[in-house]
Amino acid sequence: MKALLLSLLWRVPLALVVLLASSWGVLALYFRGPESLALRLLFITLWLLPALAAMVGIAIPRSAPLTVAGPALFGLAVVVLAVWWHTITPSHNRDWAPDVARLLHATRDGDIVTLENVRNFEWRTREDFDTRWETRQYDLSTLESADLVVSYWMGPAIAHTLVSFGFADGRHLVFSVEVRRTRGQKFSALGSFFRQSELVLVAADERDIVRTRSNARGESVYLYSVALSKADMRSLFEAYLQESDQLENEPRFYNTLTSNCTTIVYDMVKRIVPGLPWDYRLLASGYLPDYIYDLGALNTDFPLAELERRGHINQRAIASDHDGHSTAAFSQAIRETVPSARIERHNADEPPQP
Repeated sequence: MKALLLSLLWRVPLALVVLLASSWGVLALYFRGPESLALRLLFITLWLLPALAAMVGIAIPRSAPLTVAGPALFGLAVVVLAVWWHTITPSHNRDWAPDVARLLHATRDGDIVTLENVRNFEWRTREDFDTRWETRQYDLSTLESADLVVSYWMGPAIAHTLVSFGFADGRHLVFSVEVRRTRGQKFSALGSFFRQSELVLVAADERDIVRTRSNARGESVYLYSVALSKADMRSLFEAYLQESDQLENEPRFYNTLTSNCTTIVYDMVKRIVPGLPWDYRLLASGYLPDYIYDLGALNTDFPLAELERRGHINQRAIASDHDGHSTAAFSQAIRETVPSARIERHNADEPPQP
């Protein structure tokens, strides 16, 4: 009995390691293996054979040859897979989908920022759109607002998060960290754990990047005014520009858990607001407004449920269209009922905005 217990002390943990490693390898080969499905399945089969030998070797009596040979063979397979895995590197040179085909490029001259490759597509459906890339200039001394846009596309816990900056001239610019898909590629949340797609920072007009979600895709989109001082707004805007510079110089992979539309923004804000606490809602991004509300960074004169009701933009976004085309009134229309959370507003003598 004692011998059996001692045997289980090493057999069970080793079996779990083999099981986890072999499962990871199957997914890695499936998502990053050859383009041909038949070849991928062949490589997965070849990978599972030494894993099976290892499991048999762990399970059978110590005297059997496979007790050593099985795990050793699997260890060799793991080394081969690891070498292959490290050859997979991110790149800027692929046949990209049209909406992520260009990288944002920023130049600075004091307060004036010039942005090349600002996206301003005209979307009719997911597949039907007019391509339009623009060069724009923004005066950072005229920054007036920062808004959180949350778009729900897969249940209440999963959402895409964007940040929109408003300027004194009425223009709004949105930054969005996104999956850089190749032409025809479909997004896979599971595949993005396995270096399936690169990461891209998109800067776009609200009539493009917000409207496509509310009008063309039919996602549920919410807008919240965020309480940031003008200095912090500028710091966050400049953090996006730094992120753009880094991505332009060194491509990176998108990762569903560690490098996504929410965690990268959190990393930027954390540099501006030291001590910003980590929270599970940064991963379950659909609950991000709850997290920001708890930090006091939304308009807390209203319950969060009321902010959600007022911030749901879909009806106003669709109503702002004219003959199926976006209008210049889009940004104003989607904010009609959204309470401001500007820091300058918070004093006892000023009532909350409707």
